[in-house]
Amino acid sequence: MGDFKLSASLLGHDDDVRGVAFPTPELVLSASRDATVRQWKLTSTKPPTFDCTLSSHGTAFVNSVAFVPPSNHYPEGLIVSGGKDTIIEVRRPDRSPQDNAEALLLGHAANVCALHVSEDGQTIVSGGWDAEARIWRVGHWEAATVLQGHDGSVWGVLSYDKDTVITACADKKIRVWNVSGKLLRTIAGNPDVVRALCKLPHGHSSQADFASAGNDGVIRLWTLGGSQVAQLHGHESFIYSLDVLPTGELVSSSEDRTARIWKGNQCIQTITHPAISVWSVATCPKSGDIVTGASDRAVRIFSRADDRQARPEDIRAFEDSVKSSSIPQQQVGDINKEQLPGPEFLQQKSGTKEGQVQMIREPNGNVSAHQWSNAAQQWVNVGTVVDSAGSSGRKQEFQGKDYDYVFDVDIEDGKPPLKLPFNLSQNPYEVAKKFIADNELPISYIDQVANFIVSNTQGAAIGQSGESQTQAPGSDPWGSESRYRPGEVGAPAVPESRPKVLPQTQYLKIVSGNLKAMQKKILEFNEEFLNSGSKDAALNPTGVNILSATIKQLDQAQSSSKVTEGSPALKEGVELAVKIATTWPVEKRLPGTDLLCALAASSPSLATFTSSGSETIIDVFSDAFANTEKPNHALLAIRGFANLFNTEEGRLIMDGEFDKVHVLLKPYVADPGKWHRNLIIAITTVFINYTVMLSASSSASASDPPSRPNADRALTLLDDTTKIINSATDSEIMYRSLVAAGTLLTLGDDFRSAAREVFDLEQCLSRAEKTVKEPRIKGVVAEMRDELGG
Repeated sequence: MGDFKLSASLLGHDDDVRGVAFPTPELVLSASRDATVRQWKLTSTKPPTFDCTLSSHGTAFVNSVAFVPPSNHYPEGLIVSGGKDTIIEVRRPDRSPQDNAEALLLGHAANVCALHVSEDGQTIVSGGWDAEARIWRVGHWEAATVLQGHDGSVWGVLSYDKDTVITACADKKIRVWNVSGKLLRTIAGNPDVVRALCKLPHGHSSQADFASAGNDGVIRLWTLGGSQVAQLHGHESFIYSLDVLPTGELVSSSEDRTARIWKGNQCIQTITHPAISVWSVATCPKSGDIVTGASDRAVRIFSRADDRQARPEDIRAFEDSVKSSSIPQQQVGDINKEQLPGPEFLQQKSGTKEGQVQMIREPNGNVSAHQWSNAAQQWVNVGTVVDSAGSSGRKQEFQGKDYDYVFDVDIEDGKPPLKLPFNLSQNPYEVAKKFIADNELPISYIDQVANFIVSNTQGAAIGQSGESQTQAPGSDPWGSESRYRPGEVGAPAVPESRPKVLPQTQYLKIVSGNLKAMQKKILEFNEEFLNSGSKDAALNPTGVNILSATIKQLDQAQSSSKVTEGSPALKEGVELAVKIATTWPVEKRLPGTDLLCALAASSPSLATFTSSGSETIIDVFSDAFANTEKPNHALLAIRGFANLFNTEEGRLIMDGEFDKVHVLLKPYVADPGKWHRNLIIAITTVFINYTVMLSASSSASASDPPSRPNADRALTLLDDTTKIINSATDSEIMYRSLVAAGTLLTLGDDFRSAAREVFDLEQCLSRAEKTVKEPRIKGVVAEMRDELGG
């Protein structure tokens, strides 16, 4: 049987491709950190060509995707995806991202990192960072069986058959469950985090039932009874994904840049990628082709069939891209260049096994990596080894100073990463606190940034060079990358010296809108008005120019994180956005409200806006609450309320309109579980900002207690936040509610007494600890108990 060769490269994602599925020869699915799920449909066969359409476009990264096969009820099948927003989205393939999803599966409290659909298409299994797996019945979306008892993130799930589910966990254990939720057995003995699972076909040569793999780079074959049958060695780093070919051969993908094909216990082919991580691999059950998703943003299909392979020049281009790629030195370990052989080795010595890697000292002093191919019986150049931050053995320079580490921190797609310098002599929490303050980031990132520093410097001691630094196995859920994204870090041990969170002293803003997308959507709707003859609603050429100038000014303001004082473009932009958000048809107002939300954080002009009818911006935002069937409008308005606190003028109007704002938010607080988490997060952010205002007012009046109106307001907010704490399961909602309530406790004894005697806050805190087991929750609860006991 021939080697797999490139069939097609599918380009279109703007960030790492985290998940792939290959349900039919004509359809590939991919999920990415760019917050999209894409469908790739075969349009021609020679050479294979695929057309891309968006299935879903969210606001946070997506890292798992699966396909429910067609049935009588769903003749086109269903696309299932999950990621950072904790929601599992179920969509029909023939619907656009603007259409409603078939179902939104709620229950996970943290990132959904694994999905698997049963062979009969009746069951979906999910795994998440909340240490839970869930079993969902297709078509009966409301109820899920929860698999609890894991002591870490559930990285892999497998619906083995109609009665059995298997989970793989960061606690190094594999668990076998009955679909009713009963734990049948726990398989221990794995030396590291288990990330991937795959069912083996009946009659597999190993007589094993399933395979597992993870951070130790070894594939293990198991019986359902828990007996280990075999180990497959060859990968040189974390293994992220497993699947099985129709032939019974295994396929794996890894942080070592490769996908590998295994027959029996032997690796028979290694496919090296021009990327650091091959995050996911899937096989097509009908064609036997393979698809991979990688950190270079590409989806690639490989085939053994000559008639499904790419043109020779495209295959050569792929091979050349592998040869020219750079390999971080931290991925290959310590290298003594003087002891490496020269290029003549490649002609004199053969490899001993498929995928063996040999380092070569080039005449120019560089080190190149070569991989042995059994099929070609030769060494294949797979890249050049280069130094990388934190592993080069040298200090890293940043702003004129030397540091042991300078990490890249990606905050927003399309913008340069922020630099996070760190010396081993520093306290990770103090560095994280300063980094967050310097870059005006949400306080909720402090534990994540500190944990990232700890996990990527663990094992290093003061005075060590980078060459001797090691990383704790499994501490970073993405692998060994030195690039960090807030929200993507696991939970290694927390340093004991934590800075105090309470009282919160900084106002928070929520600037998450895509300005270019807002502009594009407004112009699309405007074109529809012009084409239909609705010129009264349409923007004139001057209005289009104002929109362009406003977007440009906002982009500059967001890039610099500074308020733009008195910009004429933003003053005119406010009036334009108000017109769109209040006079356009309701179904077309959303981008206008989104634009107002962005303006609230960057321009005092929004807070001072008054219409000819004496309406303020609060009244304008109030219009968004009129249609309860469209909660996204209210979500953006609430974000606008939060962002108004970013300017002095905005704080004045939010202070004066507290009662009006509270009336608008009250229905959502009464039943927070009914609404999307992002809406409740926005409300808790508004509450935090009001408590910061109260705390500042209390501090300004020295030892005097808060005034009666402020005291009433504080008690109202204490009532609201305790209601949310008593119902929340989402970690971010819980944390922000606790910070708001905790800040209120610092206002004085009257409020601490009310918290104890009226609102039974101790019961709330106990519930919070049991519901969300995160270090930041534990920390703020401890601070609140100190306040209550004071």
